[in-house]
Amino acid sequence: MNGPEICVEFAPELLVFVPAARTTGSLRTATDGFSSLGHVVESLGVPLTEVGTLLVDGREAPTGHVPAAGESVTVRPHTHPQRVPGAPLRFLLDVHLGTLARRLRLLGVDTAYESTDIGDPALAARSAAEKRVMLSRDRGLLRRRELWAGAFVYSTRPEEQLTYVLDRFDPELRPWTRCTACNGLLRAAGKEDVADQLEEGTHRTYDVFAQCTDCGRAYWKGAHHEQLEAIVERAVASRTDRGA
Repeated sequence: MNGPEICVEFAPELLVFVPAARTTGSLRTATDGFSSLGHVVESLGVPLTEVGTLLVDGREAPTGHVPAAGESVTVRPHTHPQRVPGAPLRFLLDVHLGTLARRLRLLGVDTAYESTDIGDPALAARSAAEKRVMLSRDRGLLRRRELWAGAFVYSTRPEEQLTYVLDRFDPELRPWTRCTACNGLLRAAGKEDVADQLEEGTHRTYDVFAQCTDCGRAYWKGAHHEQLEAIVERAVASRTDRGA
């Protein structure tokens, strides 16, 4: 680009996307004179899903603003919780976020998940068709224009990923109401309803069951229940701490 030069300053949490700006927090870049500010910011590495506000010379500007020579741009992240308009809050996760998907479902959050790599175009199309927030660590996917909404998952650790998503979007929690395998809703079930899924010891020991209304999978308070209960308790407590 050989057009007007501008100065772009990034909020600290966005510097992970712009290695060239990590030392000073800002950089000078030439533009082509006709591309939008949103395009310029993305070309520098920041997906627009991560941009909450753009300021030009101290005044808020739309992503469609065309930069002029000498302008000073500030790129700010979304405030938390981020509000996604137009539909009940629900998510779509790519193939790399399976553990996060299961934990969100454990909390009763409507979470679609693709266990195989169906490709960025198909994921973006599903996000748009079902009005789901796309969660991913793939910056290229998050730059696709057809996305309904999206968010970059910064950490590779599932517990940190869950904390971040809950803090950023503050979804309604309804623990123990969704199937962690397929996202279907659970209903109370009698032992006779799920007997074909139970081993002899389980059949003898447990009397309270739930069953997925979609895939039929049976649930009971088995050996791993304490670990799952701890995940739920931490999530509910964090919501309480945020004043929800």
